[in-house]
Formats: sequence, C-alpha cells, structure tokens
Amino acid sequence: MAVQFTPDQVCLAHVRRITDNKPLVSFCAVLKADSTDRKVLENIGKDAQLSRFRCTFALNSGEYQMLVVEAPNVPAAELKTAVRWRMKGLLDFPVEDATIDVLDIPADKNAPSRNRSLYAVAARNDIIRNRMEAFDTAKLPVTVIDVPELAQRNIAALLEEPGRGMALLSFNESGGLLTFTFGGELYSSRHIDIPLSQLSQSDSEQRQRQFDRITLELQRSMDSFERQFSFITLNRLVLAPLPPEVNLEDYLATNLYVPVSTMNLDEMFDFSTVSGVGAVQRQECFLALGAALRSEDVMS
Repeated sequence: MAVQFTPDQVCLAHVRRITDNKPLVSFCAVLKADSTDRKVLENIGKDAQLSRFRCTFALNSGEYQMLVVEAPNVPAAELKTAVRWRMKGLLDFPVEDATIDVLDIPADKNAPSRNRSLYAVAARNDIIRNRMEAFDTAKLPVTVIDVPELAQRNIAALLEEPGRGMALLSFNESGGLLTFTFGGELYSSRHIDIPLSQLSQSDSEQRQRQFDRITLELQRSMDSFERQFSFITLNRLVLAPLPPEVNLEDYLATNLYVPVSTMNLDEMFDFSTVSGVGAVQRQECFLALGAALRSEDVMS
C-alpha cells in the first residue's frame, strides 16, 4: 500500500500487477487530513486495514535532496559510506544528519567503459524518524521509503516505447516534476517551481507567463538530456492528468519539437474493482499509484 502525504490530505493506493493485463487498482482513496497528526494515520490504518499490507510512503519535495555523483570505486558494501562523504558540503544540512541511499544511472552499453554515475538521495534523519514513528504508533509496517522521481519512473515504464526514451511531466502543489526514462530506468529529473494552483488560476496573462517558463525549462532540460545521453532517442513528452482548464498540452505541442500528449489513467490501470474513484481523485493519487507499482526495494 502506497501512502502519499500532502499538507492537507493523504492519498492511498494499492496496485496488483496482472500478467499480460493492465495493473489492477484494488484500493484508491484520498482522505482530507493533516498529515502531521499521528492520530489521523492511526485512524486511516484502522479504517483501511493497512496492517494487512506492506506499506511504502513517498517523501515530498523539500523533504529530501537528490544529487548526481560519480560512483566511488569501492566494494558494494562500502558504497553508501563512500557516497556519504562525497556529499559532504553538497547538502543544505550536515551530512552526518542524513539518511542516504543510492540509485544507479545506467550507462551506454555500447560505449567504452567509463566512470558511472549514481543518484544519491539524502533526507534529514529527523524527517525519516518522525514519519517512521507515526507509522509505528499506528502499528503499520513500512518496508520502503520512496521519492516522487521513482514513483513517476514506474508510471513512465508503462508508457515507454521499446528502444525510445520518454519525458514525463506532472504537477501538484509542490510544483512540477520532469523525469526522463529509458528501458524502465530513471536517467534524469528536474523540479519546476510552479505549483498546480498557479496553472489553474483564471488570470490568462499570469497563466501565459507560467506556460512560457515551463516551455523554457522543458527546452533546456531536453537539450541537456540529449547532450548527456546521446545514445537515447527521446521521442515524446507525456503529461500527467491536469485539470481541464489548464490546457497545457496544446501550448506545449505548438512550442516543442517532440510530440506531446496527456496520459489517460483509465487506459493504463484497471479501476474496475474500486468504486467512487473519479477523475479528480485519480489525478490526486498519481504519485501514490506510481509508488504502488514498485516491484523491488531499492530505496529503503
């Protein structure tokens, strides 16, 4: 069961992978709640019977830092320790106060061997501790701590075309998240500091300025990605579902050199066993659905 906290609600999703069929959503809910209230999590656990599941929760933007570092030439057992010292001075808090994990960035298999890069993810110990204590109080077993980039990667993997790279852009109140994936792997990501509420506002002039900013960020990010990963052909940009009044797809389609489309969650997931889950609720559960697709414990 994936649990995604926001300042005023909690999103939950459970997904079962079905061979040769769309992933089956067996639970999906959005509950209005203050996620800092431990009693709320305890009540959610009882109401949704979360103790039956292994649970994962995703950190929010601002609760962690994700950096690209050169992989140290050390045995696997010493990798995290070596990466920790490479991050010294790169974080906005002391590295001694950090919980750290790493994720490999695959290199070009056809290129000569070269130093490989890693994603290093660091979060303050007190943030992890407080969240884990809340789950412990609610008697809910947590097996994985995730980040939005990897949840979004999981959804992108459902849409990728063989041998082609894909860009995926989503928005929530933390801002925009742009990810570049290939072969089900995360290669690059970028945060865009524009919350969804600014895109939904009725002031057309203000929205136009935000669209221009987004377009510029996308153009720069795609150029950078194609220079860094020249062995990957980027063939499209996909948008996560947005409120219909935003209408970002049309604007980007006329200003970018790759095809642009908006994903349809109904075509990607089977929601037939959950009732009362409308389009808005599915949109709000986007990252929770992605986190629920996890099939391995690499960020724990």
